[in-house]
Amino acid sequence: MSAFENLEYSSLLANFKELLKNNSLKFTKQREVVLKTLYERNDHFTPEDLYIFLKSSYPELNIGIATVYRTLNLLEESHMVTSISFGVAGKKFELANKPHHDHMICKTCGLIIEFQNDKIEQLQLEIAKANHFHITSHLMQLRGLCEKCAKEKS
Repeated sequence: MSAFENLEYSSLLANFKELLKNNSLKFTKQREVVLKTLYERNDHFTPEDLYIFLKSSYPELNIGIATVYRTLNLLEESHMVTSISFGVAGKKFELANKPHHDHMICKTCGLIIEFQNDKIEQLQLEIAKANHFHITSHLMQLRGLCEKCAKEKS
């Protein structure tokens, strides 16, 4: 479970300000809107998608793509956001404030479906115990075709 799971925005913002301070970085409106957007929206963003969204949502704000990348990297290093790797296509990010979940990812359109399954979680624990292994975290990504793409391929 993430330390940031189910945090209210005010607590998340306080943690973010402390993170910036600890890394000798200034708190700016640009960095704040990156965090706020991740908090308010429940999707998975590439840095480019997030940048385009921020430019259209905050036209008065002078925000650069480098700020988006640096902020996301800092948040990921501090475990405030998580990412899903798409190989050469890059990463998609989400705020790490949700309960644990896994992902199904369409290889054709990139659709991400979140799911949680208690049977899978229990089976992982049983497998770890049988192998004298202590799980501290895990990521499950099932890759395949979403319903729409599977229909188009047939």
